[in-house]
Amino acid sequence: MPQEQQCYRERPSRLPGAVVWTWDAPDHLPREPRSVLPDGCMDLIWTGGRIVVAGPDTHAFQVEPRNRASCAAIRLAPGTAPVLLGVPAHELRDHRADLADLWPSSTVRRLTDRIDEASDPAEALERFALERIADTGPPDLRTVAVAEGLRRGRTVAATAAEAGLGARQLHRRSLAAFGYGPKTLARILHLQRALELIRTGLPYAEAACAAGCTDQAHLAREMRDLAGTTLGAYFGAGGADANSETPQPSGSSTTA
Repeated sequence: MPQEQQCYRERPSRLPGAVVWTWDAPDHLPREPRSVLPDGCMDLIWTGGRIVVAGPDTHAFQVEPRNRASCAAIRLAPGTAPVLLGVPAHELRDHRADLADLWPSSTVRRLTDRIDEASDPAEALERFALERIADTGPPDLRTVAVAEGLRRGRTVAATAAEAGLGARQLHRRSLAAFGYGPKTLARILHLQRALELIRTGLPYAEAACAAGCTDQAHLAREMRDLAGTTLGAYFGAGGADANSETPQPSGSSTTA
């Protein structure tokens, strides 16, 4: 197994739809930057005594090797982080921010100290997320239904109708919950679904159709537009765990 994958671990969270993940920086970091593909999610990342929020991406985010310190994190399902943080997702789109820039510094300092002192920082971060959601309440059910409908390949119009929302209402709610409009979210979720299917061994063309793309050429275009690469190059570079990331210290997370 490549050293990259040995250093990265993840497990399902007790928070519905979330994933807890850790990254243990190896002694010898790779020379090339690593691409983190957009997935509609947002991450809370603890590293080096600070907590960073990775906002929803619209394109691949490049992580430089020199910035990849060990960390523990929780990846929150689409629509969950804005409820937990109290910040609209579009304000963090394509951005990495210190939690201390979003919340009172004293609150963040107490939370950071709590995680710093924990024997398992990832579990402590997950416990915080569970406690926070218990206070704020879960995401709106219509928001959850929108994300699920789009993930399953439903059209934006059909998804809006099923959620009982007009086009403008859906767009406004999507910006706040997901960071971008429903069409962009659908493209990102379809791409991620196709990549999941390809990892299971499904041919590109079959994965494209199953994920909601018109054909393999459509999937190839989406890969270039959203990921800045091609299917062949992505999987050749070991794309099996390419949704994990380590944050920038500055506070910023091939042809098919």
